[in-house]
Amino acid sequence: MATPEKKVKDKVKKILDKLKCYHFMPATGGYGASGVPDIIACHKGKFVAIECKANGNKPTALQQKHLREISIAGGTSLLIDETNIDMLEYYVTGKQTFNYEER
Repeated sequence: MATPEKKVKDKVKKILDKLKCYHFMPATGGYGASGVPDIIACHKGKFVAIECKANGNKPTALQQKHLREISIAGGTSLLIDETNIDMLEYYVTGKQTFNYEER
């Protein structure tokens, strides 16, 4: 059974695929750097780093450090969970993707 965070990651990847973004999940857990975002993406030349969380979980201090450094370097760093995943397409493209009155 998929964990709540895995479900968020799967939804994020589906949205990125729809937007035709290049994306991958960096290796961690002893094989890669700790604290790196869950998903690295590129959309029309724009670097996007996405940390996925679920159930109100917060990023660790090391994850926050990486997200902050990416933002300082000019990339987009996002913290996505069940409460804001509907806005991911907007965050990546900068365009409103639905009419609020229809929701």
